[in-house]
Amino acid sequence: MRGLIGFLPWIAYGFVATGDEWRWGGLVGLGAALVLIAWDRAQGRGWDETLVETTAAVFFSLVVLYSLLWPDSELPRYGPALLNAALALMAWGSLALRTPFTLGIARTMAPEEVHGTAAFRALNTVITRFWAVCFTAAAAALAVVLYLDPYATALVIAIKAAAFAVPVVFTVRYPKAVRRRLHA
Repeated sequence: MRGLIGFLPWIAYGFVATGDEWRWGGLVGLGAALVLIAWDRAQGRGWDETLVETTAAVFFSLVVLYSLLWPDSELPRYGPALLNAALALMAWGSLALRTPFTLGIARTMAPEEVHGTAAFRALNTVITRFWAVCFTAAAAALAVVLYLDPYATALVIAIKAAAFAVPVVFTVRYPKAVRRRLHA
């Protein structure tokens, strides 16, 4: 559950932002990200445990700045695609830096004796890669849908929901499947 809290700024943005109101969504997402970062840091959590929230703070700062500088831009139309692209960039970037973004989150839930093991790192690399693929696929699908039909609301919502639900289910099930294989 702790790992999902980091996605609250992204989810809040999704509820508030529409094509015309992405500035408000950006402000809500930024505010939520800053509150979560402050809370996490006060609780002694490391930056590796707050990568999702930190990425949100950067992304929503850019959204707010852009929306103020270019209020009549067509870019808000692609907000859902850009959001998933930012999350994909975070996930792929964390893999490129050999620090999968799920690693810090997983450390808060796993026994301390497994934190430094190769198996723990490998498990989180697979999980982060899955999230990265889902975010990338969602960004591409949303860009196409929004280009072809910006009013395909039901389809946009379905893609946005799947972009989070599918990797959450994988994140829960994959470690259990690995444990079953190891103990079989």
